[in-house]
Amino acid sequence: MKELCSRQFANGSVHALQTSDGYPVEVTDTFLPFYTKDAIGRNQNALDSYHLGDRTQRWMIGVSCMSGCPVRCRFCATGKLKRCRNLKAQEILEQIQFVLSRNPSFDPREAKEFKINYTRMGEPFLNIEEIKKAISLIDERFPNTHHYISTIGIRGSDFGWIRDRVTLQLSLHSLDDEHRDWLIPFKRKMSIDELGTVKTNSKLKTTLNMTLVNEDDFSIKRLTSVFNPENFFVKLSPINPNDVSDSNNMGTGYVEGINLV
Repeated sequence: MKELCSRQFANGSVHALQTSDGYPVEVTDTFLPFYTKDAIGRNQNALDSYHLGDRTQRWMIGVSCMSGCPVRCRFCATGKLKRCRNLKAQEILEQIQFVLSRNPSFDPREAKEFKINYTRMGEPFLNIEEIKKAISLIDERFPNTHHYISTIGIRGSDFGWIRDRVTLQLSLHSLDDEHRDWLIPFKRKMSIDELGTVKTNSKLKTTLNMTLVNEDDFSIKRLTSVFNPENFFVKLSPINPNDVSDSNNMGTGYVEGINLV
């Protein structure tokens, strides 16, 4: 893939790439101190100091599974792309190879955690067979990789294959059905109650990701009535402002973490 542009920040970078047939793709390269992995045990995910760690601790590569996205969440600019297509497993692997080539002094096999986040462009469960192929290819080379797959919950999806070093994340964003439908205007998604029935074969808790926009989006009563705290962990995420989120007057949302107890 050809690099179009990039942006650097304190603990990594983000890159816009282009496929051989001209489709744009986004990939991220980030790192954090290893203690941040235990967000559940620590009941928060804040940094203890300004030290951001390095790629020998938690090394995370965020890959796209599509160019563009048909979901068109109200706070995401990806849906603005006029063309959208699924990426092949090899194209997902190429994103990882691009990041590795930029960091030749670091070996993922020597990192305390090497993690691939399927969280950039696209909805993984609309391209799940290629995701599975990509996981197999990655595990052949780096067998201790932690795979983190984020989905809005496509109705009819099979979650039973989620096991071992694979973590599932569900894009919840609101505990109000009507507002969630507005935030995620995709008809084939599971309802909030249906998300509460999701079961995997992983020993790791399923993450509930919430980019809260309104205070009414969160209800501890609704949360605990739908989601068993033995199986789910809540993560509050910030909104990265863009022209789509700005046009919907979303600001940055709420950014503090919360553990489901």
